[in-house]
Amino acid sequence: MFTKQGPTVRELAVQALSSTERGYDLLAPKFDHTPYRTPDHVLDAVTREVRGLGPFDTGLDVCCGTGAGVGVLRELCRERVTGVDFSAGMLAEARAAFPPGGEGPVVDWVRADARALPFAPAFDLALSLGAFGHFLPAERFGLFVEVYGSLRPGGRFVFPIGAPPPVGSRAYWTLLGFDAAMRVRNALWRPPFVMYYRTFRLADVLEDLTQAGFTVGLRPLTDLGTRPDTSPRARLVVATREY
Repeated sequence: MFTKQGPTVRELAVQALSSTERGYDLLAPKFDHTPYRTPDHVLDAVTREVRGLGPFDTGLDVCCGTGAGVGVLRELCRERVTGVDFSAGMLAEARAAFPPGGEGPVVDWVRADARALPFAPAFDLALSLGAFGHFLPAERFGLFVEVYGSLRPGGRFVFPIGAPPPVGSRAYWTLLGFDAAMRVRNALWRPPFVMYYRTFRLADVLEDLTQAGFTVGLRPLTDLGTRPDTSPRARLVVATREY
């Protein structure tokens, strides 16, 4: 992360002591040079898996950031793609990455909080990548209700979810330590910066999606490999608004 293109230690410290929104405004110009951006091989795997669920005319990237998901949706949707995010800085970077004109669907950008989406049921496909750690567990059901209300009947809400790291592994302790540090930071400092890695558990997510009205299925993202027990390293959650 600490390359010439990426944020410095000082910049990350300032971001971490800001609110979630202000922190991402500050990070936005260098965000795509950090490990926080969804890797291209994950974007490609999601694109290939979702393509078979189409066709789609309109797509919504929920918490679009600098627009990685919009790039996926432009390959999957025929008419229009919308990116929504609450960070003006991230939206500015996304707009620069996808200038108007050219081939493909029209792209719109909307600044809004995903917990209060300003859309009628207008989309065939909604996607979100890497954003769910910014929502507390108590907010997750409401978020899913907002996405449900933005989809047309038959519309899909899709997102990848990785398998949890083995208990005791280096990744397990790293994520546990990060979340613990964030809880201490938020207990001692205001405004809070909400970013947790271990609060988005699959069983809880499936229950909240179902309670929000979705019919939910899981598809293995086989392109991302398997674990030693042959289970997939990641799955695609496919939540459908039936009516």
